[in-house]
Amino acid sequence: METPVNKTTATLLQLSAYAQYFFPLGNFIFPVLIWSVKKNDSKFVDYNGKQAINFQLSLLIYTIVLFAIAIPVFVYNLFNIAKFNYVNSCHWVIEQFNTGSITNMALVGIMAAFLFIVMKVAEFFLILYAAVKNTNGENFNYPLTIKFIK
Repeated sequence: METPVNKTTATLLQLSAYAQYFFPLGNFIFPVLIWSVKKNDSKFVDYNGKQAINFQLSLLIYTIVLFAIAIPVFVYNLFNIAKFNYVNSCHWVIEQFNTGSITNMALVGIMAAFLFIVMKVAEFFLILYAAVKNTNGENFNYPLTIKFIK
C-alpha cells in the first residue's frame, strides 16, 4: 500500500511530461528532476519515474527514426520529379516539374505525418492513463518502451 504522498509524487511525475507543450524538452527535464529528487524515498516513485523517462526517450528515438526515413525519401523524390538545368554561375533552374511521380512524395509525407500524429495522440492518452493508475497506487508499464534506465 502506497502512501498518498508517494501516489501524488508519482502522478505529478507522469503529468510533468506535459511540460513539453510549454517548454522545449520539458518532457525530459521535469520528469528527470522529480525522479532524481524523489527516487530514494519510495520504490513506487522510483519505478514509475523510470517508466516515464524510458517512455519519453523511446518516443524521441521513434521520432528521430521516423524523420530519418521520411526526410531522405522526400528529398530523393523531390529531385527525382524535378528536372534541373545548370545556368550560369551556380544558378539552377527547374526546367520541368513532372507531377506524375508526386504521389510517391505525397504518400511518404502523408504516412510520416500520420504516424507522427498517432504517436503524439497515443503519448497524450498514455501519460494520462499512467497518471490515473499511479493515483490508484498501481504501477504502469508503457507499451513499446525501450528500457534505457533499469
